[in-house]
Amino acid sequence: MKRLYPVIPLIEQRAAAAHVAHRADPQTSEALGYPGELVDDWHERAVARLGELVSGNRALRVFMDSCTRCGACTDKCHYFLGTHDPNNMPVARQELLRSVWRRYHTWTGRWLPWLVGARTLTRELLDDWYRYFHQCSECRRCAVFCPKGIDTSELSMAGREILATVGLGQRYSQTIVEKAGRIGNNLGLKPAALVDVLENLEEDLLEETGVPVRLPLDEPGREVLLVVPSADFFAEPHVDGLIGTAKLLHAAGVSWTLSSHASEAANVGLFAGSVDHERALAERLVEALRTLGATRLVIGECGHAWRVAASRLPTLVGELPMLSRRRAEHLCELSAELVATGRVTLDASRNAEVVATYHDSCNVARGAMMGNSAEGAFELPRTLLRAAVPRLVEMADGATRRETFCCGGGGGLLSDELMALRVQGAEPRARALQAVVEQEAVTHLVAICAICKTQFSGVLPEHGLRQVRTASLHALVGQAVVLGHGVHGGRA
Repeated sequence: MKRLYPVIPLIEQRAAAAHVAHRADPQTSEALGYPGELVDDWHERAVARLGELVSGNRALRVFMDSCTRCGACTDKCHYFLGTHDPNNMPVARQELLRSVWRRYHTWTGRWLPWLVGARTLTRELLDDWYRYFHQCSECRRCAVFCPKGIDTSELSMAGREILATVGLGQRYSQTIVEKAGRIGNNLGLKPAALVDVLENLEEDLLEETGVPVRLPLDEPGREVLLVVPSADFFAEPHVDGLIGTAKLLHAAGVSWTLSSHASEAANVGLFAGSVDHERALAERLVEALRTLGATRLVIGECGHAWRVAASRLPTLVGELPMLSRRRAEHLCELSAELVATGRVTLDASRNAEVVATYHDSCNVARGAMMGNSAEGAFELPRTLLRAAVPRLVEMADGATRRETFCCGGGGGLLSDELMALRVQGAEPRARALQAVVEQEAVTHLVAICAICKTQFSGVLPEHGLRQVRTASLHALVGQAVVLGHGVHGGRA
């Protein structure tokens, strides 16, 4: 059956991180409590907010004081490597904020600014804040190599919050946050449309497999509440991951449901630089849990969604005593458990033509654990992939695991109008991928992040890698699932 989905109100793809014309407007900003244009007293507000953020964040205070400009981070940023813009060196991006903080919030900077490199916050410098804090995908690779552990993403998030406070927020991120807070997902996909989408997917699954695989929605009393990025409901290659997940859960006999109230795993409040909005989106998950009575919260294939759920959820919403495991779980944790305990069988021969390599998404590799282990975030996805495909080939050392290169589209930069920057930012990952493709004839680049999958689908052809297919991990897992009666299906 050909999929016939309802018209879905897609995200307005008109945000650009590097251009003033794509700053936030009143339609998105004022709904979030931010001014829609640069306020008259922007200088005073910006300086005051910078002081508040630094004084209220111990890590930020340490980062402001501890950089020695040693240069260890210089060539670690994918945007610097791709754009060759010296202002994209992590130390230079940090200095945009640090120099202003010195000028207004340190004794030496106030009285001897030339001695410590302190700078006055001018309108031109404010534009540089906007330009370069939105050329940081908050991937945290620089922090891995910094001998003092300075995390540029913390400074970028602080800079973005200050910009939003004075009326220069980013339209892309703010539009998404507004829609997710009002409707429940980034697309503005309402419950009735979601019902139609899931019913169509169920029809497709029945036609392809002969098995009545369900995608339950808003069904109370289920053990598992699965929350996935909304792209999984309709967009390639994401939807194949949701289909594969449904097959896996059906084969294992898992009691599960989706929620129309919390129909978005992604929490773009993290990118918008606002803890309040990040908290509001996290609270929707808790509300859905309580309403449906689920005892396990499982987060699907979305990198920063997992970072928020694994590392920030208790801080944002408190403890979650209704969960049997007292914490959120990643889909890979659940899937690996089902395979290890024999509740589901995977047959790798069903992906006979696949030669896969795995992309460690930044927010998973450097932002969260899996399976109560620092190595779980790297090993659990690979364990599943090895069970689902005949051959897994690793990229070179220095390009995977904690040192993985960013896809180049994270941090709220996944906009069509930023495609040129996104292509440049993806260059280091594309080079590492090209090397393994030439050596091992890799056919699939596998990821567990919605942003990575969207980014790679768009930019890999620009790097001459049209032959490599971007795939969801659970699309390949679903293709390998034995559903019974010798029937299987999938679109790996």
